[in-house]
Amino acid sequence: MLLLVDILLSGLILGGMYALTATGLTLQYGVARILDLAYGEVLVAAAFMAYVLFTGAAVVPLVGLVIVLPLAFAANWVIYRVMLVPLVRRARNRAALETDSILATFGLLFVLQGIAFVIFGGQYYGYSYLSAPISLFGATVAVNRLVALGFAAVLAVGLYLALTRTRTGTAIRAVAVDPDAARLVAIDVTAVAGLAFATGGALCAAGGVLVSMFLTFSAGMGVLFTMKALIVVIMGGVGNLLGALAAGLLLGLIETAVARLVDPGLTLAATYALFLTVLLVRPTGLFGRPAR
Repeated sequence: MLLLVDILLSGLILGGMYALTATGLTLQYGVARILDLAYGEVLVAAAFMAYVLFTGAAVVPLVGLVIVLPLAFAANWVIYRVMLVPLVRRARNRAALETDSILATFGLLFVLQGIAFVIFGGQYYGYSYLSAPISLFGATVAVNRLVALGFAAVLAVGLYLALTRTRTGTAIRAVAVDPDAARLVAIDVTAVAGLAFATGGALCAAGGVLVSMFLTFSAGMGVLFTMKALIVVIMGGVGNLLGALAAGLLLGLIETAVARLVDPGLTLAATYALFLTVLLVRPTGLFGRPAR
């Protein structure tokens, strides 16, 4: 029983981080139709910023979010306007835009990763913040993991309310459903897509700050985070925020269960096994709708 509680708590915490980061990628792709392969590098950059702020200026990560999120939003907005808008304008259709964006962000991945290696090298980094253990339902868990899960939940609820209760959120959802129809009702599709892309990058950065509180990280880990986010997005149904949430939590629980009950070295295999199973049973994802 105690082992089951430990698996559930650890799995929910890990799954919450997966869900938060994948939500940002879902927002970027679902609205802007940009498949950002440099997504994980944003997460790693945010983790390093949290590390530098904490070790160099004694700024705790939760306060660091106030600094990192606006910077990440601005940086992703600039990337979209400078590098991706020309691709949007020249693309004949969505398929062409997706292909061009994959190639462009693949190159950006190596640029950002190279800069990170030059500054920080290849070693792993980490810091101790709220790492004191507490007992919860008989299981022992670190405070920083619970705090990270709580903030991830707050950000997810905030995003949901923003998308469903505001005019800007309505515009974002309209562009995601049909950009051509959105133009007919005077929605600036390019501006809304840029807003969604930048917001997705800010959510990714939030995930980086929260993950840095309890995991070690290095300059080369961005590809791993991108891969996990893509798996969650596809499993949940491309462009579906609820699907990303459910798939992220499911993936976290499966990985934790395999690590605790079988072998930690098999977690990646379990990830791909779950991914392939979902694709075989539900090719459009857990919450995706079949194309008509």
